[in-house]
Amino acid sequence: MNFILESLQVLVLCLWYNFESFVRLFIPAKRKNVAGEVVLISGAGRGIGRLMAQEFASLGAVLVLWDIDQEGMKETSRLAQERGAPRVYHYLCDCSDKAEVYSTADQVKREVGDVSILVNNAGIVTGKKFMDAPDSLVEKTMEVNIMAHFWTYKAFLPAMIANNHGHLVTIASSAGLIGVNGLADYCASKFAAVGFAESVGLELLATGKDGIKTTIVCPYFINTGMFDGCQTKWPTLLPVLEPEYVAKKIVQAILTDQVYLLMPRGMYFCAALKNLLPMKQSILLGQYLGAFNVMDSFRGHTKKLQ
Repeated sequence: MNFILESLQVLVLCLWYNFESFVRLFIPAKRKNVAGEVVLISGAGRGIGRLMAQEFASLGAVLVLWDIDQEGMKETSRLAQERGAPRVYHYLCDCSDKAEVYSTADQVKREVGDVSILVNNAGIVTGKKFMDAPDSLVEKTMEVNIMAHFWTYKAFLPAMIANNHGHLVTIASSAGLIGVNGLADYCASKFAAVGFAESVGLELLATGKDGIKTTIVCPYFINTGMFDGCQTKWPTLLPVLEPEYVAKKIVQAILTDQVYLLMPRGMYFCAALKNLLPMKQSILLGQYLGAFNVMDSFRGHTKKLQ
């Protein structure tokens, strides 16, 4: 195809996609049916993981729960069964341990079957300034928040590719889009999670595997205990999010094959400004929005899961 024809095709498609996006503001996208789908959620012992499990349970999905908290998983399993999940399985798995991820994944495939919706949700935060963070905690942050994603994809993506069917969900963070003072290792891991998910998504499209969807979730602080003590300077623009709201929005995004989900809506504006404005102006607005001091009163701990 010559340059003129190809350029015209791109122009027409751009106009169509913009029109389609505008229409979606008024006509919601059709929700897909996940009844009977095998949904694996890491970090399912509490918080957002537990709430997402309950949402999927009410939709008839088969649930596979991973966590390092056995009692927490048992409670999540009980709640999911109450919400109507046809089957619930739970496995003790430390996602930071590659060998454990692979062995537990093999067990899941033997006992449950192929996972068709993978939700990488487990996460930790040190909450320390970079020079104050022990090397062991920095390494743990990277192992849980990003390296675990590599191992779970390696374990479960081959079956999705063979079937050209599946959904890869990354619970990242707004700190994976915009750097935050006091969260150097956490931001690094979440930036990596966003980039990894985007890259694999494009790889799948380039090889014709368009039946495998990707959803990347970037929420602001969530009131789960993970970021206890953190304050938001302007709660109207950037509120601390309630977990129930976040879980419902994530599941809705998965059901409608939404690629990016930023919460609250103000994050779309903040992310766009970061890429459009001069650096000095971005820093000025960051100070105005409280980004420089948001971690000053942090009192969470690394064992909390997001």
